[in-house]
Amino acid sequence: MTVTHLHRFSSSGHAAARFVAQRIILKSVVWTQTRVTVVGREALEDLTDPFIVVANHSSHLDAPLITGALPRARARYLAAGAAADYFFDVAWRRALTALFFNAFPVDRSGSGARSGLAKELLGRGVPLLIFPQGGRSKDNTIGPFKPGAATLSAMTGAPCVPVAIVGAAAAMPPGRNWPMPGRPPIVVAFGEPTVAAPGETAAEFSARLHRTVLELHAAHAA
Repeated sequence: MTVTHLHRFSSSGHAAARFVAQRIILKSVVWTQTRVTVVGREALEDLTDPFIVVANHSSHLDAPLITGALPRARARYLAAGAAADYFFDVAWRRALTALFFNAFPVDRSGSGARSGLAKELLGRGVPLLIFPQGGRSKDNTIGPFKPGAATLSAMTGAPCVPVAIVGAAAAMPPGRNWPMPGRPPIVVAFGEPTVAAPGETAAEFSARLHRTVLELHAAHAA
């Protein structure tokens, strides 16, 4: 991706269009069709760009929930990792994910083939949203995390923000294009921003992030 193409990730004009798409259109729909509770947002008070949001993934609602739950200043330039083999395979999907989520392509195979782009975005001060399970869970379990986000954090110093999304799979399961009727409840729980401890490997840091998301999810599952 060229420098010209990278400009869209930090463009104020693109950010203004995204504000309309995310906050006025998408958030209005999701927040009226479901009952969203956001907890732990006070943990983000001292957070500065760039950072990496690391969340569980079980529904197409997950990215809209996170962009809507983040403070506006933190969500303005947030770039969401999207599967290269699906969201970037045809022009119209690529354009929509860019408009709504400032999306960048992620290789779901875990080979790291596109990790250079994510690192470059962090170097430009662009925060990232990564779903380290590598895809949506089909049974609502939170599978092991691939170490890509932890590796990026260790390489750049950008802290990881663990996020647990509770109830999104029940609200809009795989295969549905609209939330279930009855405004099902959803919780978006933010954890404390964290970086790798001295001597902690990327795999160990990734496992710790996974445990934190599991604990956040369990704490709010009721």
